[in-house]
Amino acid sequence: MDASELRYDDLVDRIEVLYNDHRYRAATDLLNAERDGLEVWAAELAHLKACLLGADGDADGALRVLQDASTAGAWWRRSILTEDDDLAALQDRPAFLELIELSESRVVDDPVPPLMALPGQAVDGGLRGVVVALHGAGQTAGHARRDWGGVVELGYALVCVQSSYRMSPRYRTWPDPEQARADIARALAELPAAIADVAGTDAAGRLPVVAAGFSAGGRVALDWALTGRPTAVAGVLALAPALRELPAYAGGKLSPATIWIGTDDDLLEVVDGAAEQLTGFGCSIERLPGLGHAFPAAFDELLAGVL
Repeated sequence: MDASELRYDDLVDRIEVLYNDHRYRAATDLLNAERDGLEVWAAELAHLKACLLGADGDADGALRVLQDASTAGAWWRRSILTEDDDLAALQDRPAFLELIELSESRVVDDPVPPLMALPGQAVDGGLRGVVVALHGAGQTAGHARRDWGGVVELGYALVCVQSSYRMSPRYRTWPDPEQARADIARALAELPAAIADVAGTDAAGRLPVVAAGFSAGGRVALDWALTGRPTAVAGVLALAPALRELPAYAGGKLSPATIWIGTDDDLLEVVDGAAEQLTGFGCSIERLPGLGHAFPAAFDELLAGVL
């Protein structure tokens, strides 16, 4: 992750705070003041600004922002334009419908190689396993490598998969289970050669694999572990999984099988609603006091406690 990506993340976080406080004008002013140097996120920032204007009642301004960005080449998937309440006032406008059609014609998904990190030297005579980490919505494999990097110190190879599904040029997420499984399978196919120097080619095929993920990535990691698709795994670690429909049953015993959720996370109710089913699958649920939808400061210690 480079400095501009960190700046973008920080700006979005600060805008989200203002948005949640209904301070839409202040959020728009902040975006305008700090967007210089973030041109690579032009499509994402235009959508964000349009939503702020729409929430503030300026539908005309929201449409102009999207049209100007589209003229410069930006695009967004239909769903984030049509299913966002902040853009509801635009839905019947012919100009907005034309923008949607043009935007959809530009959508391109792009598979990219995974990011990998290996222990500097063998631990206890060799690698203990492989953690495959899936990023949250709007994030990248770089975020996963930063957030799950503690597993490397515990003797695990870390493989960070980046979704090929894009909602806009730089906003990636995991809405399609089959596409997610294809992305994971592609990353796993590169694994034996990548870790051969550390574990040996034969050992690479026998190492236990743990599915891991945050938010939308946590949902995909659970689905992967419980269904065994695209391949069976030894365990699963999910932080704040954005759960949807769970499988009817687990394909096998999982160890570790841990779910963390913050007590101040908006997804707590969803996880609690599925708690009986999840514990029935053998998953333990740990509620982290005072944590919102984010990684805890002492996450490496939590990892050490389960791996």
